[in-house]
Amino acid sequence: MAISSLSPELAARFAGIALGHVGREYPNKPDHTLAGPEDAQTPRQLHPVFYGSYDWHSCVHSYWMLARLLRRFPEMPVAAEIRALFDAQLVPDKIAAECAYLAAPTARGFKRPYGWGWLLKLAEELSLQDDRRWSDLLKPLAEIFAQRFRDFLPLATYPVRVGTHFNTAFGLRMAMDYAAATGDRAFAALLTETGLRWYGEDVDCPAWGEPSGDDFQSSALIEAECMRRLLPAEAFLPWLDRFLPRIERHEPATLFRPASVTDRSDGKIAHLDGLNLSRAWCWRAIAAALPPGDARRGLVQETAEQHLAAGLPHIAGDYMGEHWLASFAVLALEA
Repeated sequence: MAISSLSPELAARFAGIALGHVGREYPNKPDHTLAGPEDAQTPRQLHPVFYGSYDWHSCVHSYWMLARLLRRFPEMPVAAEIRALFDAQLVPDKIAAECAYLAAPTARGFKRPYGWGWLLKLAEELSLQDDRRWSDLLKPLAEIFAQRFRDFLPLATYPVRVGTHFNTAFGLRMAMDYAAATGDRAFAALLTETGLRWYGEDVDCPAWGEPSGDDFQSSALIEAECMRRLLPAEAFLPWLDRFLPRIERHEPATLFRPASVTDRSDGKIAHLDGLNLSRAWCWRAIAAALPPGDARRGLVQETAEQHLAAGLPHIAGDYMGEHWLASFAVLALEA
């Protein structure tokens, strides 16, 4: 039977996977610029909160997933372990060290925009917890990244349309949840204005470059999901009609076929498992935005389930995927 929703059992499994790597310092792939010999430090020294999970951004979104699962299933067996982790890690001195790292001139572009978006998504999720302590403690770090968006977006003449961490639509989409959670209307307006400036006139997307061998996002579908999140339904649906005008004909065909993964020990090829999961997330969100009775809705839902079925069996097994894939599975299952 195909899995289409997040059960307590699956949530516990995903949480167990994340708890196994958020505190695992090595192997580690730092995104770190050395301005001098004093900058040669260990991951834990550089990032006392988010030092695990192979890289900083994966650790951040693993914290997001743990927070999300804790809120959805507060009685699951590992709930106490998640709370203990947050109590130990989300503390003033460690948050201050993460903030101090960002103050260095060499860190201006650190994790832009993927890590920026995920940190704000974590902040949004923590703000929804019954216990607001963790949210309050993370606020200084969240505000730094919100300000980085405010400073960067007016300078960014062009979007980045790749299927990897540098995709700008993903950053806007995740940041919008934070803007909504904090009631920051000015920030939300900036995100929406930027999305319209970058993507508002896009029509008849060919998706001819998808998938590439390094993609874990669909540049076409994450753009559509971004615009769904930024725009009201009365504006999004006409935009979607222009952007993907032949959905009912399963075109562009490449968006309807799950990607094939040949070597899950290769970190880049393993990205394609993530592509299947992130496509499932986007397709499910788009399906939910289509009106009841829309002929496209059923086939979009079916396409989402095919991608979900292709990705879910491979959440764990090799660390190249295990350190991050479950977060995208939760996005898809919760869409």
